[in-house]
Amino acid sequence: MFTSIVRNIRIWRQTRRNVRYLAALDDRLLADIGIERTDLAKRRVRP
Repeated sequence: MFTSIVRNIRIWRQTRRNVRYLAALDDRLLADIGIERTDLAKRRVRP
């Protein structure tokens, strides 16, 4: 059980890091990789 908690925390931290990285990019760079700023907000929400 403890290992699954640690794993989930690592995944959560990596996701946060990735979202911060993408949020720091300007709109032109996001368009180059095929992401719009509104997509970032949609992807953070869990279904």
